[in-house]
Amino acid sequence: MKLNTLKPADGARKERTRVGRGIGSGLGKTAGRGHKGSFARAGKGKIKAGFEGGQMPMQRRLPKIGFRSKMAKDTAEVLLYKLDSLPAGDVDFAALQAAKLVPSTAKRAKVVAKGEVTKAYVLKGIAATAGAKAAIEAAGGKLAE
Repeated sequence: MKLNTLKPADGARKERTRVGRGIGSGLGKTAGRGHKGSFARAGKGKIKAGFEGGQMPMQRRLPKIGFRSKMAKDTAEVLLYKLDSLPAGDVDFAALQAAKLVPSTAKRAKVVAKGEVTKAYVLKGIAATAGAKAAIEAAGGKLAE
């Protein structure tokens, strides 16, 4: 094998289509752009996303509804029955992260009432729903601020 004999494998490199080079090429005259219209013009082929030909676009016809809290995506839910995997006592955000009950992207946590809790937990710096708070207090725990 010599450097001057090296070439790519057959079919590895496809020659580019040369449009507008005569009737015999199959892409002569209009060069595959059809007749007239914005797509036939140079530099005019793009239509912005959502454009409906001058008709009022869908995103402007429909009403704006709802609200999405930016805080909600940073808050992780911890189900009440999953707390039982932790030892009884003080539970803070770092303990939840160490037990892999909250994802690494979360900035805060909130305990949600689902299932039961059997141990006494003292939640520090963790929010809880009203039902979760009642269940924790019934098991002998509390929420510390």
